[in-house]
Amino acid sequence: MLTRRHFILALSALTLIPAAAVADTKTLTAEDAYDRLQSGELILIDVRTPQEWLDSGVAEGAWPLDMREPDFGRWIMATLERNPHRDVAVICRSGNRSGRLMDLFAQNGIDTVLDVSEGMLGGPRGTGWIPTGLPTVSVKEAYEALPKDLTAD
Repeated sequence: MLTRRHFILALSALTLIPAAAVADTKTLTAEDAYDRLQSGELILIDVRTPQEWLDSGVAEGAWPLDMREPDFGRWIMATLERNPHRDVAVICRSGNRSGRLMDLFAQNGIDTVLDVSEGMLGGPRGTGWIPTGLPTVSVKEAYEALPKDLTAD
């Protein structure tokens, strides 16, 4: 049985584990994620670093939550628990980190999170959010829009 403590510890160790083969995951294209964000069906979590957010911006509507932060596991669990009627997806730079997260979610029985596997900049899994021409906002704007209680309106 997954406990919050085990999940949080596993997430903390995730940054030390090299990328493995990506598990069979639920994926979204960047365009699909954007459409679902606009309709209010989806919460998108950008798991990249603050420097990456500064360099390229944050997907419009995404919540910037750095996966290296010690509280990241708690943030993910709180997002899932507090928003049961919305899908939650993760996005990173090119799909590697989000793929590792998907593996970890699957290992812990969490099968409701989706993966925008092409990432913000694109790569072998697709064109990417930015090259597709989807809107971004500054990290300041993204932080200001981030609900402090991690509950979507």
